[in-house]
Amino acid sequence: MHLESEKNTVNKSQEELFNFLTEVKNYETIMPDSIQKFEVKGEDSFLFQLKGMPEIKLLIKEKTPCNQVILGAKSEKLPFTLTANITEIAFEESEVQLIFDGEFNAMMAVMIKSPLKNFINTLSQNMGKL
Repeated sequence: MHLESEKNTVNKSQEELFNFLTEVKNYETIMPDSIQKFEVKGEDSFLFQLKGMPEIKLLIKEKTPCNQVILGAKSEKLPFTLTANITEIAFEESEVQLIFDGEFNAMMAVMIKSPLKNFINTLSQNMGKL
């Protein structure tokens, strides 16, 4: 399954946004209002839980300075990545787009496609408010 968020403009430089996204504690500030739990589990990992959903553990898998941060599921049961692509627009302005890629069976994909799309759009929109 491949999902892309809308592109959102962030009033931070490309480097500032990259640095923000490589600090796992910062993800709590861009989570949806339905967040029930958020815990930093290490320098590169955290877990979160939204209302009515299971806990999801994520870790930073790759960083390409100032351009991209790739988060991945810590569990092999639901393998997926969430990639933040960061593009410079102006000196203190950048654009971010989130891309979700996961391998799910057809029934699971149907059930989670809409909530996942809403989730990545909310994260992207919340980055736009930074």
